[in-house]
Amino acid sequence: MNSLIKQTKKIFTERFGKEPEWITAAPGRVNLIGEHTDYNDGFVFPMAIERYTVIAAGKSSSAESTVFSVNQNAGKTVFIDGSAKPADTVTWSDYVQGTLQNCVENGAKLQPFNAVINSNVPLGGGLSSSASLEVATATLAEVIAGHRFDPVQKALLCQKAEHEYAKMPCGIMDQFISALGQKGCAMLLDCRSRVPKMVPLDDPSVAVLIVNSNVKHELTGSEYPDRRRQCEKAAKLLGVPFLRDAAMPQLESAKPVFDKEPDGGVCYRRAKHVITENDRTVFAAEALSGKDWKTAGRLMCESHISMRDDFEITVSEIDTLVDIACRLDGVFGSRMTGGGFGGCTVSLIESDKEAEITAAIGREYETRTGIKATIFATTAAQGAYSVS
Repeated sequence: MNSLIKQTKKIFTERFGKEPEWITAAPGRVNLIGEHTDYNDGFVFPMAIERYTVIAAGKSSSAESTVFSVNQNAGKTVFIDGSAKPADTVTWSDYVQGTLQNCVENGAKLQPFNAVINSNVPLGGGLSSSASLEVATATLAEVIAGHRFDPVQKALLCQKAEHEYAKMPCGIMDQFISALGQKGCAMLLDCRSRVPKMVPLDDPSVAVLIVNSNVKHELTGSEYPDRRRQCEKAAKLLGVPFLRDAAMPQLESAKPVFDKEPDGGVCYRRAKHVITENDRTVFAAEALSGKDWKTAGRLMCESHISMRDDFEITVSEIDTLVDIACRLDGVFGSRMTGGGFGGCTVSLIESDKEAEITAAIGREYETRTGIKATIFATTAAQGAYSVS
């Protein structure tokens, strides 16, 4: 983290000819369990990871505000007067612009600034690089304006930016953990009450291993909205506001109702995943709280099977990674993490076997797919903060 901050400061100084006045950081996240449950008013169990988006900024000598992305090698002028509108085509800067606009609309009075954005959160890997960028931007707006948002409000402002400016109807998990994460803890988040419960995850005998498949399948862009629509239809067929309010016996009883619909079989499977995933998430948090690693790992594996068979969001490379991990000594459990169709897996492992597990996964994955995975272990990291 220190090296990322140092690098970002150096790039800012070279680009703008002076030291930055403000530096903010916000982490990516890994979801231990609880996938596609957030927009169903359910439970999720993420933790912040030791990968961050860092923004170095300083006052502008002109009336314009500019942001430069190291990762995109591109700059953009942004508006801080409240006049911004969502663009027709989404680019990286829309995440920044949308967040700034929402901050201004909610009381942050900004002055013109220049900024450099730098991130080591893998892009497109299901580790919430977009939420990390949004929350780092909102934290920057706070320090520039001297205006503090309630952390929950800040997370919701960032989510609103993703909905309106990035046109992605995401749930609240990613922004919440990036804004409110605590070092050494995972977060069991009730997405209905928006009340987080911190669960200690600081036992040195276990580690969280993230494996980036380095695969992102070409999608039509409708996969996420389609899943959300199917869940909403399932809830309607069940007569409940959200799938959070349904249970498996109720779903089984309603199967004839689903069978009458053209897409009823698909909606039934989507509902089955969400209902069972909510239960698994609560039980996994209890298991981790009690250091019952085997139970937590078993629930992670069951979650992956559900995502593969009922929610249909895994791909062959991800399934291969989970299969490899679950066969290794020292791995309690493994599953896909993130929205799906590529990205990363998350595994709960014995920390003293990290090196051999990492080597074995990397070796066999490349043998079976021809692709090199990117693998790193992480502890539960601190949420967004201002460096200076």
